[in-house]
Amino acid sequence: MAGATSVGDALRAAAPRLRASGSRSPRLDAELLLASALGVPRAELFREPARALQPDEVARFEDLLGRRVAREPVAYILGRRAFRTIDLEVTPDVLIPRPETETLVEVALEALAAMPIAGPDPEDEPLALDVGTGSGCVALALATEDPFVRLVAADIDPGALAVARRNGSRLDLARRVEFVLSDLFADVGERPFDLIVSNPPYIPADEYVALEPNVRDYEPRLALYGGIDGLDFYRRLIPGAALLLRPGGTLALEVGAGQADDVAGVIDAAGAYESPERRSDLSGVPRVVFARRRGPRAGD
Repeated sequence: MAGATSVGDALRAAAPRLRASGSRSPRLDAELLLASALGVPRAELFREPARALQPDEVARFEDLLGRRVAREPVAYILGRRAFRTIDLEVTPDVLIPRPETETLVEVALEALAAMPIAGPDPEDEPLALDVGTGSGCVALALATEDPFVRLVAADIDPGALAVARRNGSRLDLARRVEFVLSDLFADVGERPFDLIVSNPPYIPADEYVALEPNVRDYEPRLALYGGIDGLDFYRRLIPGAALLLRPGGTLALEVGAGQADDVAGVIDAAGAYESPERRSDLSGVPRVVFARRRGPRAGD
């Protein structure tokens, strides 16, 4: 790509390089990276495809392309990722939010909507806990889409929690979302929660070593690896959540492909929940397992 080139030429040259490196969306990747190099919205590329690129713009684009060819995820290169209605900062400290996790948010919003109407005191508003919040995508999406819920967003990793806290501040949600450094429930307090959600690490050992390089080599192992069978986190979280959920409160968990029945079995074995339900994502994969804590809920 030496010398002056146009927007269109740059994209046409970049897409085959990205495809050869293993990208599943080479043209889209090229467009996003070129728009970032130029400091313009992606749509601007289509308005002026013949625009000549300056040498410094070509150099910036080449730098970004090199990172992507090395399989670094586009979200980390750009430093951001869209999730439902919000735009999030992402760094290598956090898992990149995925469309499948939107199903977890949908289940959580439905659970919140089914709760009795809160009183006038803010303390009467539903209280939710997001365990392993990472970028804060689930907690912040819930706070954005339900103006009445209060949330605690917890993570064991200080780097991840710092990213989540910055996202909460930028989205002006810090008043309703409390960020807590905690291994599971250790430091979230003994307050009762109406909803507990989590997108835990659930990749089994054999699948983890076979992950694509852009995932295995860049995204945090702490947010991905779930032990030999992928269920380590669920075995700790499900019994512990029962001690903090109000009667009638909901536990909602994202699960990996093929894990729904096993996670439902862990919920059943805990003996504290009603019969677990499943919700499939847009690909038809059972993606969320959820259940209510046994006992009547206040206001029912």
